Parts: sequence; C-alpha cells; structure tokens
Amino acid sequence: MAQVTKDMQIGQLLQLDPNIAVILMRAGMHCIGCPSSQMESLEEAAMVHGMDADLLVQQINDFLGK
Repeated sequence: MAQVTKDMQIGQLLQLDPNIAVILMRAGMHCIGCPSSQMESLEEAAMVHGMDADLLVQQINDFLGK
C-alpha cells in the first residue's frame, strides 16, 4: 500500500486514488478540480485553506488502508 505524504502533489494523490477527492472536498478543498491545484503539494493546499496537513495525511492514509 502506498503511503501518502504532505509533500505529494494533489494531482499525484488523485491519480493514486480518485476517491481521495471526497476526503479533500469534505475538508473544504473545493478547488481540487482547478488545474493549478494539481501541481500544489498537499501541505501547500492545506496551508492556503487553513487546514492541518498532518491530519489530512492521516485521514487519507487511513482511507487507503481500508
């Protein structure tokens, strides 16, 4: 199983599993479809949205582990 890190780009995460979009959108990242967001790291996107990148990493890795 792949482990997600906060330095991975949003585009990489969505290629890994498109269902990760649901987690990001539930957290308030509604701009994940924007082309510029695809090249942003999870940490950068979390910072812009005032979110905890480590918490998002944990949620995504928990999801992928199921």
